[in-house]
Amino acid sequence: MRISFCCTGTPPEPWLSALRAALPQAQVELWSPGSPQADYAVVWAPPQQFLDEQSELKTIFTIGAGVDGLLKLQLPPQVALVRLEDAGMAVQMAEYVSHAVLRHFREFDAYESQARQGQWLQRRARRHADFPVGVLGLGVLGARVAQTLTQFDFPVNGWSRTAKVIEGVQCYADRNQLQQFLAATRILVCLLPLTDQTQGILNRDTLSRLLPGGYVINVARGAHLVDEDLIALLDIGQLAGATLDVFRTEPLPADHAFWTHPKIQITPHISARTLRKESVAQIVEKIMTLQRGESVAGFVNRQQGY
Repeated sequence: MRISFCCTGTPPEPWLSALRAALPQAQVELWSPGSPQADYAVVWAPPQQFLDEQSELKTIFTIGAGVDGLLKLQLPPQVALVRLEDAGMAVQMAEYVSHAVLRHFREFDAYESQARQGQWLQRRARRHADFPVGVLGLGVLGARVAQTLTQFDFPVNGWSRTAKVIEGVQCYADRNQLQQFLAATRILVCLLPLTDQTQGILNRDTLSRLLPGGYVINVARGAHLVDEDLIALLDIGQLAGATLDVFRTEPLPADHAFWTHPKIQITPHISARTLRKESVAQIVEKIMTLQRGESVAGFVNRQQGY
């Protein structure tokens, strides 16, 4: 069994060492042009040349939750794609989103500004019932985020392409219920996969349907958001603010308006980072399961895009 590792921007040695230790019977190699054909591949943002040369792959494992970048490439027709289902990312995402929601709800940004000015002012307490949170996308990460937010007594809504049932969460499904979901939401969290159908879904039309004073948290992909529409709605007061962790171009260009907008909080794509130990353990378990001829979870439907 041969495994090829091709992860752009990722130091390879720690991954190679971990994979070799967990699969001593396998040949685990860092890919370079002309490398021998492999049975399995562990990738992140591989070049097209890798896929062109590795034409005999059975399965490709991606070390991130999203596969939109991989699906833009020309893939061998027979190869299966398997994504990580959690590997330590769900708890990180729940932490990040909970922090962003609570920072807005408790007005900590305003208190930070007051403190810098030496002001001792207590703001009126807000009611959780007035700040329903809506989670767009109820996959592994979205479901964990929605469940976590219920613990803070917020009304929590969830929307997904297909119907889901999550305790404590009002779930909506398909395009027919999207407007109803938005109208019931004040703080909107985007955790959708990026597909042709979801690109630009956070636009002037959808964001204007939120309850007055809406707040946007995007931790999915930058292409979900129409940047100009968000800024316009913030400037006229339709939206109260936004926390953004993902952007159309990363790193975010130095001259982008998001950097200096007073109602936007920015972080550099750190909401849920790949944890090597957990990821290797999941990939190894899946490889061994496939070697036994059994099925694994996490297969990507190329038509759906996730």
